[in-house]
Amino acid sequence: MARKSLLSEVKETQLAIELIEAGARLQVLESETALSRERLLKLYKEVRGESPPKGMLPFSTDWFLTWLPNVHSSLFINIYRYLIKNGNCEGIEGVLKAYKLYQEYLKTNEIEEVLSFTRAWTLVRFFDSKMLETTQCSKCGGHFVVHPDDLHDDYLCGLCHMPSRAGKTKKAREALEAEQHGVAA
Repeated sequence: MARKSLLSEVKETQLAIELIEAGARLQVLESETALSRERLLKLYKEVRGESPPKGMLPFSTDWFLTWLPNVHSSLFINIYRYLIKNGNCEGIEGVLKAYKLYQEYLKTNEIEEVLSFTRAWTLVRFFDSKMLETTQCSKCGGHFVVHPDDLHDDYLCGLCHMPSRAGKTKKAREALEAEQHGVAA
């Protein structure tokens, strides 16, 4: 019996380490593992070299519905659903695997990460509690995160119907200016 308990604690510790490496906040670790808060704090400090950030987890669905977060959230939730259906995984294991695939896709395509692990975990919880769902874009056929109470007839996603200010962030403007100065020099 002691051996089984030791194996369980080793598995829980390994899971906690993977979650910390993925960027999980302390509240996520407490929810997904059976380790004590004190043990999780020590692990977090060992793995990240710093104390975990303080503050509440995101609790509103609104962030996932804004233009760029919606594109990234939709990408992630589609990866997650595919893995759950076809990848022989579930729960936090599915979230971890889907998040790693999301990050790999971004890295391969040189796209800046928008969705943190904690937001991805929260997104799955919002789907589980039916606070969010996906609907199909009537133009491209992709499935995008939407609020279940909104009207979705002839839905156009944020990629097919970009808002006028899409991509016009301070960071994008600074990058364009730096590129233009580099060419002129």
